Amino acid sequence: MLEKEQMNYTEDNIRSLDWKEHIRLRPGMYIGKLGDGSSPDDGIYVLLKEVIDNCIDEHTMGFGKHIDVDIQGKNITVRDYGRGIPLGKVVDVVSKMNTGAKYDSKAFQKSVGLNGVGTKAVNALSSAFKVTAFRDGKEKTAEFSKGVLIKEFKETTTKEANGTLVVFNPDEEIFKNFKFVQEYLDNQFWNYCYLNAGLVMNLNGKKYLSKNGLLDLLERKTNDDELRYPIIHLKGEDIELAITHENTYGEEYYSFVNGQFTTQGGTHLAAFREGYIKTIREFYKKDYDAADIRGSICAAISVRVQEPIFESQTKTKLGSLNVYDKGPSMRNFIGDFLSRELDNYLHKNPTTAEALKKRIEQNERERKELAGIKKLANERAKKANLHNKKLRDCKFHYNDELSGKDKDHVLEKQKETTIFITEGDSASGSITKSRDVNTQAVFSLRGKPLNCFGLTKKIVYENEEFNLLQHALNIEDGYDGLRYNNIVIATDADVDGMHIRLLIMTFFLQFFPDLVKNQHVYILETPLFRVRNKQETIYCYTETEKQAAIHKLTGKPEITRFKGLGEISPEEFAGFIGNNMRKIPVILEQGDHVQQLLEYYMGKNTPNRQDFIIDNLKVELDLVEE
Repeated sequence: MLEKEQMNYTEDNIRSLDWKEHIRLRPGMYIGKLGDGSSPDDGIYVLLKEVIDNCIDEHTMGFGKHIDVDIQGKNITVRDYGRGIPLGKVVDVVSKMNTGAKYDSKAFQKSVGLNGVGTKAVNALSSAFKVTAFRDGKEKTAEFSKGVLIKEFKETTTKEANGTLVVFNPDEEIFKNFKFVQEYLDNQFWNYCYLNAGLVMNLNGKKYLSKNGLLDLLERKTNDDELRYPIIHLKGEDIELAITHENTYGEEYYSFVNGQFTTQGGTHLAAFREGYIKTIREFYKKDYDAADIRGSICAAISVRVQEPIFESQTKTKLGSLNVYDKGPSMRNFIGDFLSRELDNYLHKNPTTAEALKKRIEQNERERKELAGIKKLANERAKKANLHNKKLRDCKFHYNDELSGKDKDHVLEKQKETTIFITEGDSASGSITKSRDVNTQAVFSLRGKPLNCFGLTKKIVYENEEFNLLQHALNIEDGYDGLRYNNIVIATDADVDGMHIRLLIMTFFLQFFPDLVKNQHVYILETPLFRVRNKQETIYCYTETEKQAAIHKLTGKPEITRFKGLGEISPEEFAGFIGNNMRKIPVILEQGDHVQQLLEYYMGKNTPNRQDFIIDNLKVELDLVEE
């Protein structure tokens, strides 16, 4: 029984937190997960986005044609050339909740943030935060630390152009061992430019500019050789669309609301998918299956609405259905636009219409050919799930429904959901014993997977390992059902482990490329060495770290080389897959093309590939075979 003192509930138990204490105590409510920068939705990118969003909103209102950003290590500088914060409100705007111009629809229309939280969260979660407003020949600066005002400067005259300058350092007490991944920054900056044609952004001297909006986005994300027809680009008031089909599996979407990349979609994306199907059926006067119409699609949609309602503070999913006070629902707004503009486009471009029809009918033939095989495979999967222990599941899942007062908590857990794909009983056993059962699942492979490069999707159902894996991920019927935000490949750091890693990545790139393109796939880094004496233990991930550890520890430290994941005890493993987990994102860079990559790495052996292996893997293999 609880002691009587523990059961007391008095005035002393009631505590009020000020705004900065609450943000620092519950950062996930404001910026989603924390992370270390290895995921595109980690907190450091959200902090940067919150500051840039204000600059974008200025540009959207017609003020400021370029934005300069400089990132040096952990120091971030953002300068826009908009109107500048009114000098008398510089401190309030970044430190007083529910304060900002976006509550006044005349000053800001169709902006990203309406709750006045963004820069306050950046301020509270930064060890150092400085804001300077330049306005009509005068400037005003304020400096903060962890949300606390350190110094407020008096107004002075200036020759600087109007605008706002923000300099901040994410607090390393909260964002541990963080670093920015250049590819994620590239995507973030390109998205801003695609959605604001004509805006010039500079990052560390690199220029970003889009003249054709979402058309440029799809051209960057696709390859001309694999497109069935030229990209369809449609624009209207408050809406822009770009659509094409590739020769790949799956569906790929990029959706935006008021310039915000809604990575989890929402009502606007659902309305597009529904309206697209309806328009295609009516144009061709045939009741095609929805999966056949959308199979292999690559599309981008951007809408601008007043006072959007998102499902969380991080604005990754649009939750509002009736977005206009007196206008149509989102469903009708997008549906009507498609039925009018897409229908007109297909009538005016018969060659494109014919190519699209052939793509749909090819999907239809492949689906019918697979129908019998899928039925048998699903029966095998259901039977296997009753008896095998390949999947050790977790409590939360990526697509759990958000509801009620706990939705921010659920969203935070969704972003943490991870499935480790391992090979062998010993490795999966160690991870299973040390994982967080709320958010981490384990799937155990049996032996080396099949090299599926060049094979059809039929093999996914005929191969038991692949079939069970796609069921574990819940992606058989599409990306929408994905059960885990992070898919982490955990193999030994030896030649066999690297080969298995390549084979798993080939499986995803061949049949589910949208998982990689949407940055859900990672490689787990585990330490190669343990260096310890009686006082301290240091885990080292590289030869350089090992030498540094030997130099640091006095005496003659004991050095252990981990040759496989199974050699790492569950107690040790807990530290490698917890808050400080190191994982390498699998990223397709601009210009990378899936089939060309697979042909090069997984196709027939060629002199070029042999040279690549010799040049790039020799050092790593020497380390592995020590």
